[in-house]
Amino acid sequence: METRVIVLFIVAVMAASCSAQPKKSFQDNFSIMWSEDHFKTSEDGQIWYLNLDKDTGCGFQTKQMYRFGWFSMKLKLVGGDSAGVVTAYYMCTENGAGPTRDELDFEFLGNRTGEPYLIQTNVYKNGTGNREMRHMLWFDPTEDFHTYSILWNSHQIVFFVDKVPIRVYKNANYDNNFFPNEKPMYLFSSIWNADEWATRGGLEKTDWKKAPFVSSYKEFSVEGCQWEDPYPACVSTTTKNWWDQYESWHLTKDQKNDFAWVERNLVIYDYCKDTERFPTLPEECSLSPWD
Repeated sequence: METRVIVLFIVAVMAASCSAQPKKSFQDNFSIMWSEDHFKTSEDGQIWYLNLDKDTGCGFQTKQMYRFGWFSMKLKLVGGDSAGVVTAYYMCTENGAGPTRDELDFEFLGNRTGEPYLIQTNVYKNGTGNREMRHMLWFDPTEDFHTYSILWNSHQIVFFVDKVPIRVYKNANYDNNFFPNEKPMYLFSSIWNADEWATRGGLEKTDWKKAPFVSSYKEFSVEGCQWEDPYPACVSTTTKNWWDQYESWHLTKDQKNDFAWVERNLVIYDYCKDTERFPTLPEECSLSPWD
């Protein structure tokens, strides 16, 4: 009996030590793209801060590329008067706005104090974007951290805020040039000045007396297929991971209810309804997000 107790104690200690794995640091996942002196971390290294001043902003990217998966991060956005400031959180095939890039964008558009933040999403395939949607948020994203996520597989791309789907972008069952599913992507984030367009179409300029502007990050999470040359495991869709199984090819019943509420209450702009800009709507606009 005494031996059995000792064995159980050893097993419990081993289990506790295994569960107490240290959290990954920023350096484990990311590299600074530019302006390392505008990047800071909390004392424990678990919260990351990007700073923008009149000289420059700052940006980072994952060290790894992925093709398909679930990508998630908690952000707290610039508070107060942030007109002209853009915090971008996105996936892209390259470090730079190349002419053949694929890209999935969250862009948080700054505001004058008291005005609501707007969130803009966009999708690029082979360098072509112009697929903007804009939403209001149902909370103040400057007061606390909120989770922003992207689900990406060969059937759909879904942009989530706190696990609420705000945008669904579907693939077609034929070869097309609007759904990015062929190239692996890095995940990026940056803060930069875009006062030529970001707030009220550029009418509201950045007030540099309010600088530095700071966006905060924590709890990066990825469940995706890591791209490894020369023979990546994710050349084609597989169904061994939850984010690539049939249940993730469509919204669930609860997600459809949430998405319907977003559609009714929070959409500010949808390129698929802009017939002045697109007299002939892009072909992907005919695909139902509900299917």
